[in-house]
Amino acid sequence: MKALNRPVTLALAGALLAAPLAWSSAALAEEPEQVRFSVPAWPGVTVKTALAAQLLDALGYQTRQQELGSTITYEALTQRELDAFLAAWLPAQQSMFDATMEKGLIVDLGNNVEGARLGFAVPSYVYDAGVTSAEDLADEEIAEKLGRTVYSIEVGSGMSDTLNEAVENDTYGMGDWDLSETSTPGMLSAVDAAINREEWIVFAGWTPHWMNIEYDVEYLTDTQDMWGPDGGRSDVRTLVTSDFAEASPNATRLLDRLSFTADDQSAMIRGFSYEEREPEAVALDWIRANPGKVQAFLEGVTTRDGEPGWPAVQQVLEVPDA
Repeated sequence: MKALNRPVTLALAGALLAAPLAWSSAALAEEPEQVRFSVPAWPGVTVKTALAAQLLDALGYQTRQQELGSTITYEALTQRELDAFLAAWLPAQQSMFDATMEKGLIVDLGNNVEGARLGFAVPSYVYDAGVTSAEDLADEEIAEKLGRTVYSIEVGSGMSDTLNEAVENDTYGMGDWDLSETSTPGMLSAVDAAINREEWIVFAGWTPHWMNIEYDVEYLTDTQDMWGPDGGRSDVRTLVTSDFAEASPNATRLLDRLSFTADDQSAMIRGFSYEEREPEAVALDWIRANPGKVQAFLEGVTTRDGEPGWPAVQQVLEVPDA
């Protein structure tokens, strides 16, 4: 169990840890059937939530997924209109996260993606030419070769705010740089065109994402932590309401155990966003290809009526032995 970081959650933590020994079939039958997820329109969380929903459905729950932005999600969690959110990206959402946690109505189950980060990215040939740190952007010759332009996603995003603040504060000598802010597809179209012509380009990248599979790119060292602590390292937290954690300890235990590497998530995102496959199909393929990880997710988890969880998931989803 990951550490829970509010006093209201301490009793829940103890209860969840003891749950495999204490739960009876009768008690589990009283666990609410419905699990309501918020799913922002981000490829990684779309597939990850589809995967969680398939596991819960196989255990006898009924899941519902609503496409909501992060701001609305935090409000809906405090109003108990949702149960779970698998995409609390920190520090990008830090202010919303902190304000919500202060109300004492949310349980933070911890990070569900290992290796996530934000930062300046460049093609490997630019990196190999010596552009390895964001400090290099202040070099006049390098800045000219990059057109004094950073390519990014839409205005109003957390990444856009970070870049505009960098220009305003002349961080890494970017005071006279331009920001080309379009959208994720627009930015990656520019990256694709530049790489095909072996031109120099710097853009706002992140992992997990399929860009890290399709393009040979490297991330610049962020010596000033412009993108956040530890050079842009990010957590992607799983949040549930305190009411849900108390009423549904079995389902909460499963959600608490869900954890993926950045490479896992990048592959999922590639299947859904780049190959344009249905998220449920991508998630099911991952489940069947990673039985050992799925079995670990289900350690101490039962079906809603109290039967062992792993055999039930194997049967319903046709998952091979680990």
